[in-house]
Amino acid sequence: MRIVIDMNHPKDVNIFRYVIHSLELKGHVVKIIASDKENVLNMLNSFGFEYTTKKHYRGLMNKFLGMFKNDYIIYRECKSFKPDIFASFGSPYAAQVSKLYGKKHISFSDTDSNVKTLNHFTLTTLLFSEINYVPSCHRKSRKYKQARFDGYYELAYLSAKYFTPDPSVLENLGIKESDKYILVRLSALNAHHDVGVKGFNFASESELLGYINTLEQYGKVFISSEKPLSGVLEKYELKIHSDDFHSFMYYASLYIGEGASMASEAAILGVPSIYVSTTTRGYLEELERKYGLCYTIVDKQEALLKAATILDSNLTSLWEKKRIKMLQDKIDVVDFMVDAIEKEL
Repeated sequence: MRIVIDMNHPKDVNIFRYVIHSLELKGHVVKIIASDKENVLNMLNSFGFEYTTKKHYRGLMNKFLGMFKNDYIIYRECKSFKPDIFASFGSPYAAQVSKLYGKKHISFSDTDSNVKTLNHFTLTTLLFSEINYVPSCHRKSRKYKQARFDGYYELAYLSAKYFTPDPSVLENLGIKESDKYILVRLSALNAHHDVGVKGFNFASESELLGYINTLEQYGKVFISSEKPLSGVLEKYELKIHSDDFHSFMYYASLYIGEGASMASEAAILGVPSIYVSTTTRGYLEELERKYGLCYTIVDKQEALLKAATILDSNLTSLWEKKRIKMLQDKIDVVDFMVDAIEKEL
């Protein structure tokens, strides 16, 4: 069968990476349509995937107008490809074009915050989708077109079956496995699900630097930022190939940041995780309440105190036990996604 998979975020590439390999091993033909957002194309190139590019638009009005342009790109590419089915991580573009071709669209998603613009985009996707698969901890209940599974999408690329950490990636950063280091994530917060959301909300670079200096008392600090870092902050910038990022994260002593996806990735790798935001996620709530692997904290100073407590405790073995318990409870997400797509063919 011929399958179109639309990707709009680096996380999408990770989620579908092994799904695509599995589908192709079964004899299916997969066509990838990819947004030129952030590191999406670099990741696809690194993994050896061929793809067609569409444009990433910033700002709600641009996103709305750009939707029609991206719909056309997908529609044009599908004329010769002649797909049997469409799949995406909640893409409205793939969902809309699937209807123009009279084919099914299978949506996978996990964001369930109460941001109005997110709800609008989600409903646009659901309207044109055959079904939407969400984790069992998903807080939105849409009785029609929704099905749940007992897992997290990050397990599609970070479970022990698909991910083995490589300690050699630390050498170029001048650190060892035994060293304490902290990963700080600064997000641009300009996605449609970030409207009105606040994270660290630093008033100035000097305030951010003071925050980093406090964390430095417990280990080396690396900053992963969607926004350019300047001045004295540049020396903290994490410079690493995307292929090596999760190995770097695996050996970290702590993650603290504005990125929900990175917070869940860290937690699933058994790294103490602190998500600093005025919004929440169902999967992060479960990782916190059921497994004790992460924390969602609104106030950045409270988050800093929690970070200090965790870093002082140095209970690495305890976090690994929590991770093992979580992994034992969850299903193979890749197998689930492949089955879900094949079931609709």
